[in-house]
Amino acid sequence: MNGTLPPSQQRPPLPRKNNAPKKGLNPVWIWLALGGIFIYFWSSYNTVEPQKAEWQEVKEQMLPAGDVERLSLITNQERVDVYIRKDSLVKYKNRFSVLPKEGPHFYFISQPDFNVFQTVEAINAGAPETQKVKIETEVHNNYFARILDWLLFPVLLIALWFLLFRGMSRGMGGGGGMGGIFTVGRSKAQLFDKDNKNKVTFKDVAGLEEAKVEVMEIVDFLKNPKKYTDLGGKIPKGALLVGPPGTGKTLLAKAVAGEADVPFFSMSGSDFVEMFVGVGASRVRDLFRQAKEKAPCIVFIDEIDAVGRARSKNGGFTANDERENTLNQLLTEMDGFGSNSGVIILAATNRADVLDGALMRAGRFDRQIHVDLPELRERAEIFKVHLRGLKLVDGFDLDFLAKQTPGFSGADIANVCNEAALIAARKNKPAIDRQDFLDAIDRIVGGLERKSKIISATEKRTIAFHEAGHATVSWWLEHANPLLKVTIIPRGRALGAAWYLPEERQITTAEQLLDEMAATLGGRAAEELTFGQISTGAMNDLEKITKQAYAMVAYFGMSEKVGNLSYYDSTGQQDYAFKHPYSEKTAELLDAEVKRIIDMSYKRAKEILAERREGFTQLAEQLLEKEVIFSEDLERIFGKRASRENTERL
Repeated sequence: MNGTLPPSQQRPPLPRKNNAPKKGLNPVWIWLALGGIFIYFWSSYNTVEPQKAEWQEVKEQMLPAGDVERLSLITNQERVDVYIRKDSLVKYKNRFSVLPKEGPHFYFISQPDFNVFQTVEAINAGAPETQKVKIETEVHNNYFARILDWLLFPVLLIALWFLLFRGMSRGMGGGGGMGGIFTVGRSKAQLFDKDNKNKVTFKDVAGLEEAKVEVMEIVDFLKNPKKYTDLGGKIPKGALLVGPPGTGKTLLAKAVAGEADVPFFSMSGSDFVEMFVGVGASRVRDLFRQAKEKAPCIVFIDEIDAVGRARSKNGGFTANDERENTLNQLLTEMDGFGSNSGVIILAATNRADVLDGALMRAGRFDRQIHVDLPELRERAEIFKVHLRGLKLVDGFDLDFLAKQTPGFSGADIANVCNEAALIAARKNKPAIDRQDFLDAIDRIVGGLERKSKIISATEKRTIAFHEAGHATVSWWLEHANPLLKVTIIPRGRALGAAWYLPEERQITTAEQLLDEMAATLGGRAAEELTFGQISTGAMNDLEKITKQAYAMVAYFGMSEKVGNLSYYDSTGQQDYAFKHPYSEKTAELLDAEVKRIIDMSYKRAKEILAERREGFTQLAEQLLEKEVIFSEDLERIFGKRASRENTERL
């Protein structure tokens, strides 16, 4: 079996491109014409303008002195030009640095009732013949401005027509559709075909082994469809990639197209949404029309929740009709072509819970492929991919990096590698070492170091004891996350921080949650135990444990008084409800249980700090001195981390 497609699915031959040179106007002639026009106007334009004068000055100084050769009365501009005799120009050049050589040298504004003839006749009556002033009238017509006024509007209309229909002709030549403003309803999908050089395969996708197994069936169908159709099987029409941001959903979809070696249409869900009515539905129709012409192919819609959100979950009290029309058209198109047409829909989202039920039913998106955060082994593989182009020191421990980045997505790991390279370059290192990666992780998790931030000695001491309290309590609790390091150097918005290596687990017990809450409250307990007062520095800790306690009582059923009840709504409908799904009496019980759990955790933290007061104080003083301490320092002070055999329960 050679995998040849049936005639109905074979792609028509593409029209040959005409490589003949296009005839057009030689740009040399355009530059020559522009140069000639510029030279003409430059040569005919008098660069020196006449100086403005007042009639009183001309009448009382220039005319009696015999300096004026002639006056030119411009009747259509209410202006009089003054021409000075050549032998008198020297007198005025001392006052005016620049005067025209030929004239007019001065001008003044005349009024409608102005009569210059009487004054000039009186002066000419007693003056010699050579000093008499001549008077002439002129009419200045700016023919160029008149022509420009007449031609400007028609030229603008012609230019607008040319640009509009030129865009239309481009669109018609590119695919038979209209162009310019008429292309608003066309699909904005980007096509990756066999000629695309930047091909992505499964070798470029590290980890995601389970997701690869799922999509390999799609790849096999696109390569060998006859193997499935002969047995009467039907390949799923669509597959939905679901997972947190940055886990590689888009990269996996591109790898599917690269492995199958078929055309790949990539489009974002927000590209369907437009302010014009009907545009989204039109783009959906155009996308599927192109896909059917290119079949077999893959259509990938990224962030499909932008257009596929459930119609009953619109925020506010009004529905977005245009988005719903687009969704209706998408539902129609996905259910409108045959099962063996060779068009497979892939979509990606990190909010599968808000998608419309009609979009998720069998026959549209038949299966969901979960792309979760990478585990330890998968993180090591992702690091191998992103470290290919980096210059590392000899004997670099790759497994160490994977252990230091629990909960990191593929995008986070790529960012860590890039930040480490930038940090090493900033320090003028020949290669990237382990410390550069640790600094990069700290930079991403905690933010940029702010060593220049001014902190008083009292505040610094409070921060040191606060962070030492976290470290001490977490060290002596069995289920608390193991400590990595503690710092009192401000990072981002935090004045101090403690880094932990959380255990990668899928379920959490009540004992583990209680230990984590007690460790979180260790900072507030340390402040009260040491200084007898509390500060605002524990706000983030209090917010975290309050949400955690409410989740234990209202969601996880971890309270004996409330019982095995859960008020969690996985459908999301409760977000738009006006009241809780429980009575006021139950709400009071929930609040009382949450307060009891938090008070119990706070009491445990204070007891641990009181029992290890000496070591806790020594740790805080060492933190004040060094500003950064590691788990080795805690082991030197407290000894090996011991397990607590009896963990208090609810």
